[in-house]
Amino acid sequence: MCTTLAAGWVTNADYGDAMADRRRPPHVVAGLVALALLAASCSDDAGPDVGTATVSSDATATTTTGPTPETSSTPSPDTTDAPEQPFECAAGTPRECLLPWPNDAFTVADPSTPTGRRLSLPPDAVPRNADGAPIDMREQNRADGFSPHSVILVDLPGLDPVASGIAGSTDIGASLADEAPIRITDTVTGERWPYFAELDAQAADAADRLLMIHPAVALSEGHTYEVSIGELVDAAGAPLTPATDRWQFTVASAESLSGRLLSMRDDAFASLDGAAPTFRVESAADSGGVRTVEAVLDVPLYLSGDGSSGATLVLDAEGRPSRNPTTPTYPAAVRCVLPIEPAGPVPIIVYGHGLLGGRGEVDVLSFAASIGVAGACATDWIGMSRDDLGTVAGILADLSRFSTLPDRLLQAHLNMLFLGRALNDERSFASDPAFRTPDGTPIIAAGSTQFVGNSQGGILGGATSAVSTEWSRALLGVPGINYALLLTRSSNWPQFQAVLDQAYPAPVDRVIALQLIQLLWDRGENSGYAQHLTTDPYPGTEPKQVLLVQSFGDHQVANVSTDILARTIGAAVHRPSIGPGRSPEVEPQWGIPALGDTVDRAAMFVWDFGTPAPPTVNLPPNSVDHGSDPHGAPSSEQRVLTQALTFLLSGTLLDVCGDAPCTGGSAGG
Repeated sequence: MCTTLAAGWVTNADYGDAMADRRRPPHVVAGLVALALLAASCSDDAGPDVGTATVSSDATATTTTGPTPETSSTPSPDTTDAPEQPFECAAGTPRECLLPWPNDAFTVADPSTPTGRRLSLPPDAVPRNADGAPIDMREQNRADGFSPHSVILVDLPGLDPVASGIAGSTDIGASLADEAPIRITDTVTGERWPYFAELDAQAADAADRLLMIHPAVALSEGHTYEVSIGELVDAAGAPLTPATDRWQFTVASAESLSGRLLSMRDDAFASLDGAAPTFRVESAADSGGVRTVEAVLDVPLYLSGDGSSGATLVLDAEGRPSRNPTTPTYPAAVRCVLPIEPAGPVPIIVYGHGLLGGRGEVDVLSFAASIGVAGACATDWIGMSRDDLGTVAGILADLSRFSTLPDRLLQAHLNMLFLGRALNDERSFASDPAFRTPDGTPIIAAGSTQFVGNSQGGILGGATSAVSTEWSRALLGVPGINYALLLTRSSNWPQFQAVLDQAYPAPVDRVIALQLIQLLWDRGENSGYAQHLTTDPYPGTEPKQVLLVQSFGDHQVANVSTDILARTIGAAVHRPSIGPGRSPEVEPQWGIPALGDTVDRAAMFVWDFGTPAPPTVNLPPNSVDHGSDPHGAPSSEQRVLTQALTFLLSGTLLDVCGDAPCTGGSAGG
C-alpha cells in the first residue's frame, strides 16, 4: 500500500533520533529509494477522521472551598465569571495557594485579550528557590490563558487511583466512561475531554504525591474547561473529599501562544523587501562524494545584545518583539552536506538537531548526499543548543531566568525559516560556487526544501513547520509535545534534575514549577503550535504534510507524548501498531484511527525493536528494567530510511510494514 499525502496533510514524523544517532551506509539504501520512488502508485480515498466522544457533563458536585471563581453550567467563553480582584495568596505556600491547577481564579478580566482574561499569578503564591527568590511571573502574566497541555494538579493525600476507578495511561478510553469519577468538559462545545491520570511517582513521600491529570489531546485554544471530581476513595476504601470538586480554567488563545513568532516571521521577511537572504561561505571541502559547506546566514535579530546565550527578546511598549536597534542581524552558523555531482539539482533538507546538540548533527544525512538524491543544511537550535548548556544549568537553579530559553528559541525558529528561504531562493545559496557542481550547475533545486527534525528537533520542529512558508513536508523523528510531561519521563532528565531538586527541594513545588515554566515553553515548542500544523493554518501559511515515526519503549521521548502529538494533529497510525502482548495498554494508540489507503492529515508508524514497554507512570526507563534504548534504532532500519526519503522527496507515503506490526532488529544492535 502507498499513499500520496495531500497538500493539506500535516503531522509530525516520529522518526526517532533515527537519522540523528547513526549513519547508514549509502549503498544499502540507494537501490531501495530508487525502487520506492518508481513503484509508488496511490489512490485518492479519504482516510478516517479523528474525534472524541461528545457527552454533556452531568456532574452534580458543588464547589466547597478553595480558590475557585463562580462557575456556570452554561457554556460561556466570555468573562462574566472572572474574578474582579487579582488573586492573593494568604496561606503563603504554593501547595495551599495554587491548587487545584490550572484555575481561572488566577486570572483577571482583560477585554484587550482574545479570551477576555489575563493571568495574574502573584509572587507570594509561587515556588521559591533555595535562596528564597520567588519565580518571576511577569512573562507568564502576559498570557491570556493556560497551556493547551496543562497538567491538572489536585492535592488528594491518601488517594487510591485504582480503587477510585481513575483512568491511567494504560486505559485512556476509561476517562470518557459514564462512571468516570473525574470529568474534563469543554464548556464551549460540551465535549468530554480524554485524559490519563497518575500520582506523582517522583515524590518519595506518599503525602507529597499530587494527582496529575494529563489531557490526552491538546486542549482547544481559547476554550474554557470545567473539571469536576466525583466519588474517590483511599486505600482503605474510605471516601475522600477534595477541597474543591469543580472549577474552570481558560486555555490561552493562538495569539497569546504563537503571536510573537508570527510577528517576527512577518516582520523579518518583509525586511528583505523582495531580496534574498545574505550570507557568506566560510569553507567548503569535498570528501567521498560529499561536499561539506560551512556558512553564516544573516537573520534579523530580535534578541538583546548580540543574541548570544542568555539574551532576551527586545519588546516594544505593547510587548511585541522588535528588531534590535543596534545589532541588526544575527550570524546564524550553517553546516551543509551536499552531493558533489548529482544528476541534476536536488532538494536540500533543513535539519533540526537533538537535545542540546548542534548543526554538526546534519552529517547524519550525508548518506543521501553521497548517493546524489538530496542534501541537507542545519543551523543550531539556539536556546537549546550545545552553547546553551551553561545557561540551562543556571535556569534550573533559578527558574526566574527561564524566559531566556523560549526567547532564544523564537530566534532559532526564525533562523530555520531564513535557512529555508536561502535554500529556496536561487539568488541566495545557489548563487555561490560552493553550492554548484564543478561545471557550474546549481546543486540546489530551488523551491524544493523540506524539513527533518529528530528528538528535540521533532519536539521543536512541528512549531517551526507550523509557521513555515518554506517547506510543505515535515518528518519529525521520535517527536513529542509538552516538555512538562516529557522531562520526568526521559532518561536524559536525571542529570538535570539533580540541579533542580537542590534549588527547589519541595517535591510539590517542583511539580508546580514545571507547570509555570510550561506557560513559556509553549511559545517555543510543539505545544503552542500543533493545532495549526495540519489544519487551521496560520494566515499566510499552508498546512503541511507530516510523518511521525515512533520507537516503542523510547527511553528519551516518552511514547505517551508522541501519541498526544499524533492525536492533536489528526494523525492516523499504521495498524496493527504493536504486536500482541507487547503493550500494557488496553488499546494501544487509543483514539488514533487506523491508517487507510489515503490520509488527508498525517501518519504515524510505531517501530518495535524488542525493547520492553516503558513505565506507565512519570519515571524514566532504565536499562535494568527496560532494556536497551531504541531512541535511535530506526536509523539502522532500511525500511524506515526508504519510507523517510520517499516521503521527503515525493510526498508519497509507503506502507513498508504491510499487515504486520513494524518490527526491526535489536535496539542495541
